[in-house]
Amino acid sequence: MRDPNFEGYHIRKWFTYIEDTLATETGALADGEPVRKIVIAAAIHNPYAGRYSESLDEIVGRSAALGLEFGRRVKSAAEGRPIESYGKACLVGANGEYEHGNAFLTQVFADPVREAVGGGLSWVPSTGKRAAPGTSIDVPLAHKDALYVRSHYDTVTVTFTDAPAPDEVVAIFAFATRGRLHARLGGLAAGAIEGRDGLR
Repeated sequence: MRDPNFEGYHIRKWFTYIEDTLATETGALADGEPVRKIVIAAAIHNPYAGRYSESLDEIVGRSAALGLEFGRRVKSAAEGRPIESYGKACLVGANGEYEHGNAFLTQVFADPVREAVGGGLSWVPSTGKRAAPGTSIDVPLAHKDALYVRSHYDTVTVTFTDAPAPDEVVAIFAFATRGRLHARLGGLAAGAIEGRDGLR
């Protein structure tokens, strides 16, 4: 086990990725504010790398503190902009199980992030895979309060040049400040969310 340097975890690197889109692929300027997409990620030593364990409490048990830090970092990167959508993902190094990555993404971790972005009624879309350093991953996004809001279905593609190492997991949370530019496929509008079940 590597020496802990953050709430019992050993974090080798933090990553912050910001993308501001001002126009569509055809050149149509933003219909309102540009969309800012933010990715916060951490390359974390996997305490279960190379071994099987029925319990994954060494990851899950302290992950609320990890979520608080992710929340702090996204608020800083948003610079006062409201967060409307989110998604999460994991990249698991070759010596770990996919389940180890999912252990970093449970509700224990996600709830402090939800609170930091003003709450969230909908479940957080999620994905992940075992991967070598530099592997890209598509992180899904959906509206944080209502999954039926089609305008906010989106993706952020990210890669981390030297992570995950074989004994690491990269825990990832992605966010957006609005839906797609010029979304025009109908469905529930963000302004019409009822806020009662996380769907509509």
